[in-house]
Amino acid sequence: MHHESLSRYPSLARVSETSFKKNTVKTYQSILSKLTAQFGERDLNSLTPEEILSFLTQINRDTKQTTKRTRYSQLTSFFNFVSQNLDSNFRSPCNTPMLKKFYRSPGLTRWTILEKETVDEVIFRTIKPRNRLMLELMARGGMRISAVLQLTPNDIEDRKLTLRSPKSGKEREIVFIPQKVADRLKEYINAKGIGSDQRIFRISYTAARRVVNKAGKVVGIHLRRHDLRRHAATYASRSGVPIEIVSKVILRHANLSTTQRYLGTVSDVEAMRWIDNLYS
Repeated sequence: MHHESLSRYPSLARVSETSFKKNTVKTYQSILSKLTAQFGERDLNSLTPEEILSFLTQINRDTKQTTKRTRYSQLTSFFNFVSQNLDSNFRSPCNTPMLKKFYRSPGLTRWTILEKETVDEVIFRTIKPRNRLMLELMARGGMRISAVLQLTPNDIEDRKLTLRSPKSGKEREIVFIPQKVADRLKEYINAKGIGSDQRIFRISYTAARRVVNKAGKVVGIHLRRHDLRRHAATYASRSGVPIEIVSKVILRHANLSTTQRYLGTVSDVEAMRWIDNLYS
């Protein structure tokens, strides 16, 4: 059998360049470069699970658990690519019970979904127009903080907002917002004399997160950066909006499975209320 050395493959991350975001490609290239630097001309088949664990432990110092799992997943994907496309006899050193157990994912996170009344109070009690508009775009348009901060007047066409270079990796996405929010946004831009290509909300990401956190404290809750986006999705879903619309229009996800993780669990009280409404 023809064996391949590791140094041949640092560029394999480019195979996925057409279907993955640039940042994803960069992270693959980074870990494969580290793997090559560590093991050089070693035969791929000679790498052991113990060596891979040692390698991951070394590069994962002072990183979050999610980052550790991501890097293990990236290595696994690389070795699977080799096995499926280059050498059918190759056995991945990541495919062992020891490593799978060490880097297994936790159970699905169950988010606490905010009720509409709570979100309305958060927005109503936010006095500063800039901060209130940012919160409304997240809660009514399902927008991420990063997308809100990138908005310019050029991106606005009445109730339709164009997101350029969104997180999804697409060239652009469209957000639809309620007319009242669109009117307030237009008034704010005119009042502040914001140029057509200038950012509407000229604060940092960190400052924007503080805005969200402070708004929650005013009503006595711990409000996180994604809570308003999750509320937008769950409120729409429970108001009867088809999940396809929630996924493609409100959250702008590539697939429904991602959207389903955003939607909150249904409590017994809410379940009984829906049944009563259905059969009353």
